[in-house]
Amino acid sequence: MAQYILRRFFSMIITLWLIVTVTFFLMHTVPGSPFDKDGKEASPAVIQNMMSFYHLDEPLSVQYVLYLKSLLTLDLGPSIAHYPDSVNSMIDRGFPVSFQLGIVSLLLAIITGIGLGTIAALRQNGLIDYVAMVLAVIGIAVPSFIIAPLLIKYVAVEWKLLPVATWGSWKHVVLPAIALSTGPIATIARLTRANLIEVLTQDYIETARAKGLSPATIVFKHALRNAVLPVVTLLGTLLANVLTGSFVIEKIFAIPGMGKYFVDGINNRDYAVIMGTTVFYSALLIFMMFLVDIVYGLIDPRIKLHRKEA
Repeated sequence: MAQYILRRFFSMIITLWLIVTVTFFLMHTVPGSPFDKDGKEASPAVIQNMMSFYHLDEPLSVQYVLYLKSLLTLDLGPSIAHYPDSVNSMIDRGFPVSFQLGIVSLLLAIITGIGLGTIAALRQNGLIDYVAMVLAVIGIAVPSFIIAPLLIKYVAVEWKLLPVATWGSWKHVVLPAIALSTGPIATIARLTRANLIEVLTQDYIETARAKGLSPATIVFKHALRNAVLPVVTLLGTLLANVLTGSFVIEKIFAIPGMGKYFVDGINNRDYAVIMGTTVFYSALLIFMMFLVDIVYGLIDPRIKLHRKEA
């Protein structure tokens, strides 16, 4: 276990460094200037002073080294568009909101997806199965940024069931969480259904039936545990989809999360904000995928965390 964790730690560091490097140089290839406001640039003297203050007048290689040094001290730098606000303080304010929305969306996706998949598998080729799979296809085909305006129009505006465009209580989490979780719900439901149907045909399930175990015990204690193993492997990817997808959803619902800062950073060409949010989310997602690997090994004892000896 210790050797595995050490290997994964170094691989995570290398992966994060590659992400930082690629993002840094790609970002500087985008045309335009962070000091160009509404198409109007400041005077040359002001621009030169700002470039010097943010080290943007240095060669790109020097800027890259300076940024790597700041990362080692966990300093993501000052925002260009919102000076003297720092990227660290923006993350401190925005991440708890994005994390709350992401966790609620992921839990909703896991519970609903596994539930729909289980019901569909137990009612294979029945009406419930067809309805569940049609809903799953719709969830995969229709993106969240299409579902979000529909929820706002009908649930919030016309039916006035839930608030929108604000943030404060649990009621403000419901609509964006539903919009954000539709895709993952569909993916989990289809995967759970397919795996549970296969598991229910295994010999040890037939043995459990022969022993007289109740259907509920067979499904929930024996079959479902093995059927959801592939879902566990998807958790890292699903978390990535939920968190990155929240950028658009947060903008649509006017949620004061990290998505707002990221989108504003792109619009303002705020290099520090773009890099800071990218590095933060990359580090978070890499770490979460590492945890998923550990959990997968604990759930399935057949998975070994160490390399096989030759």
